[in-house]
Amino acid sequence: MQSLNKYIGDDKMQKMLAHYHCDIPLETVKMRFAGAVCSPNLELRPTDLISSLWPANREPRLQTKEEAELFFKFFMGLWDDVFEQVRRNNIRLSPHLPETSRQYWQELCLQRSEQLEQGYIEGFWGGRNNLQISAGLAELIDSLSDLAAIYLKLSARSEKETDTKNLIAAIKTTDKTVNRAIAFIIENTVLPRITELQRR
Repeated sequence: MQSLNKYIGDDKMQKMLAHYHCDIPLETVKMRFAGAVCSPNLELRPTDLISSLWPANREPRLQTKEEAELFFKFFMGLWDDVFEQVRRNNIRLSPHLPETSRQYWQELCLQRSEQLEQGYIEGFWGGRNNLQISAGLAELIDSLSDLAAIYLKLSARSEKETDTKNLIAAIKTTDKTVNRAIAFIIENTVLPRITELQRR
């Protein structure tokens, strides 16, 4: 069952992740949750995703019942916020800044690749590699992996690029392709069963 916890906001959530020594950036966490919501694995639960944010045997030690309740309340607030964005088909890569330095674009590409591979795709599979999905959906998920690899190539290219205009144009084009692919997945494979997903 979907909870009714309110999301505490990005700033507070980032501080919470830092407090509990989570090495995964917030935008990647959001994309992992989005991938999980979109996953055909109906046995996947928000608690599974929360646990996956830390390496095995390095999960936070919650000292009291009150701390545990707040911990899961805050994460469920994020889960519900992401779920609502999926329901509205509004999952998008985080907007970039009007920055011109090569270092900024290089780091952005690395972040984009992580948001796809460690975020959306990891959340979609939910630790399983034997999900029964259609050939078309499998192709779309594979295409997201290909796009993650493109970001890595663009990041490497930024080291040699003297004129960032072409680089920025390539990044923006890749961003649009990613956003369209995720929107297509949601429109065609998630929204038709959104009521079923709300009973998780």
